[in-house]
Amino acid sequence: MKRPLSRAQQRQHRICQLIAERGECSVAELSRQLGVSGMTIRRDLDALERQGQVLRTHGGATLGYRTVFEFDFLERVRLNLPAKEAIARVAAELLRGCTTVMLDASTTTLAIARQLHGRTGLTVITTSLPAASELQHDPGIDVLLPGGYVRPNSPDLSGPITEMNLEQLHADITFLGADGIDQEGFVYVNPPDTTDVLLKMAAAASRVYVAADSTKLGRRGLRRFARLTQWAGLITDSRADPQFLENLRTLGVPILIGQIR
Repeated sequence: MKRPLSRAQQRQHRICQLIAERGECSVAELSRQLGVSGMTIRRDLDALERQGQVLRTHGGATLGYRTVFEFDFLERVRLNLPAKEAIARVAAELLRGCTTVMLDASTTTLAIARQLHGRTGLTVITTSLPAASELQHDPGIDVLLPGGYVRPNSPDLSGPITEMNLEQLHADITFLGADGIDQEGFVYVNPPDTTDVLLKMAAAASRVYVAADSTKLGRRGLRRFARLTQWAGLITDSRADPQFLENLRTLGVPILIGQIR
């Protein structure tokens, strides 16, 4: 059981939230908002600066790199969350009877990982550190990280070691996210340095599904790396444009739709 946060920890968390919302806050402003003395705020800012959470400025503070990164990742996780959860429920059903699944480092596949709690006899191979953390304490799930370097600015693994180890593995299904899918069924990602890992994950699986919410449809990204017709299909959500989906079906792309609740 997690220990409850102390008053100082609660206050410091709120300080980070306020600075994230406003970009920069003065000591006087934080003191007013939190109802504590300026001296208490300065002690909190000193503690947060030591942790890399904030950078002190003249008379106040702005967010440190570590906190900017954490807030950015959490914001991406929350973006279109009902759609991601709808996709994740469909993906989880596809895993009935499977023993091994690969998940890339997208926030949509993180939603899939969250649907797997309580499963037994399943091995999850993932390049996503958040997905691995999500499942590491499930007694019926084995989590395998393929190794490699942690990519700058993103909590996932990449590089030659990751790719080499993925070549030695096999999964029943691989789920990949996408930053864009165009009318011709081409799949795009940003940034382009992740594509080699994604292609290795795809090559290692008997079936590959792209899991992309409806906001990604009709968009292009920085690098085109595959086409939906190569793989088992697309999983998207019920807000997707019916005409766009019909165009993909005409190309021969199987489509599964998760209903947003």
